[in-house]
Amino acid sequence: MFILTSHNKIDKLDKQTGWYLPEVAHPYHVWKTNNIKIDFVSPQGGKTPIDEGSIKAFEKDAICTEFLADKEAEEGYTNTRTIAQVNLSDYAAVFFPGGHGPMYDLAEQQEIGAKVGQYFEKGGLVAAVCHGPAGLVPVKLSSGESIVKGKKVTSFSNKEEDAVGLSPAMPFMLESKLKELGGEFSAAELWQAHVVVDGRLVTGQNPASSSQLAQEVLKLV
Repeated sequence: MFILTSHNKIDKLDKQTGWYLPEVAHPYHVWKTNNIKIDFVSPQGGKTPIDEGSIKAFEKDAICTEFLADKEAEEGYTNTRTIAQVNLSDYAAVFFPGGHGPMYDLAEQQEIGAKVGQYFEKGGLVAAVCHGPAGLVPVKLSSGESIVKGKKVTSFSNKEEDAVGLSPAMPFMLESKLKELGGEFSAAELWQAHVVVDGRLVTGQNPASSSQLAQEVLKLV
């Protein structure tokens, strides 16, 4: 189950954003080729926004090109359901891709957070990459503690946010927030693949981590 952002702009800059193409396309490719059924949900349901800059940046990426031509995938991300319309227990894993969109909506989604927390406590696998771990911010367990407390995690790092010049525009810094929630954060150098597995929580640092994260999830489902 992909949980996509519905948010399409970096508010302070009025700059288009959404979900980041390779962070959806690469895991989709890994899982589809392994015959895993894939569905999509989003906070608002319906059509979700692709970060247009990611289409341009990855126009020569064969897997991204294949994904954009995949009619089944297009049907999924343009006709998403809401979390209320699905039963998470039907799925082997829940996955939050990144892009800057999740920093605005998924980070604030209490209904999604509650359902993912229940799913995790019942034995579900939760994964997130890049800014996707913003979707973990509202996820609490029955104890009231964050899903990341005491867990080894990663995400798009503060240094990477600084490097792309968007730190001042962010509603919060994701690395800092995960640490604040009790996560044991680690990161590789800028733009290097880095995936952290802690039990049934799998996180990846950046777009380069997407395929590796998908492979790690495969080992666990």
